[in-house]
Amino acid sequence: MNPYYLIGYWVCTLVGKLAFRHKAYGRENLIEDGPAILASNHQSYLDPPMIGICCRKGIYFLARDTLFTIKGVGWIIAKLNTVPVDRKRGDIGAIKTIIRLLQEGKRVIIFPEGTRSLDGRLQPARAGLGMVIAKTLAPVVPIRIFGSYDALPKTGGLKARPITVVIGKPIRFTKADLEGGGRDIYQRVSERVMAEIAKLELPPERVTGKMPQAKKCQK
Repeated sequence: MNPYYLIGYWVCTLVGKLAFRHKAYGRENLIEDGPAILASNHQSYLDPPMIGICCRKGIYFLARDTLFTIKGVGWIIAKLNTVPVDRKRGDIGAIKTIIRLLQEGKRVIIFPEGTRSLDGRLQPARAGLGMVIAKTLAPVVPIRIFGSYDALPKTGGLKARPITVVIGKPIRFTKADLEGGGRDIYQRVSERVMAEIAKLELPPERVTGKMPQAKKCQK
């Protein structure tokens, strides 16, 4: 980790523990060396840092390029393994950036749903993740985050709520899984990953109230 990332890591760890009672399950399933896709549901702006502090080594995040033009903010996030994505180029620009990072041996967080959930429930996966997998064959670690929607919903303010990260066993795809290529195959692969995310459950000892129930993933 570079010094800035390391400082951010420990600050987020402290905030996670004190404000959100952050806890992670299944850390042994993380891939700490070599390229890997950390595929997670997306509930809140808190998701990237709360997932990032589960990892012993640095991971990469994507952020819209307009954030880098904000005085002070842009300089800071550039030091935290955050890569700008040109929103004018849409999903293709993001996908190309992710592929490049994976080819360089980096680990990248990807949200298969594409955007934050409006109600905290799981949303259908988009084909972009499947395309990245097809182009790189990088292993995929399914991750499900609970509680971040309650802590910082898309349309609400910040609250102190428990956040739990559950990490599943890696999924490894082969060329045979992606034979033929095309959007239909990419979509099917993305949905398979999303289905694995949906299987991850909140441990009983972390159930402290009503949590949003997941919608069944479309197949």
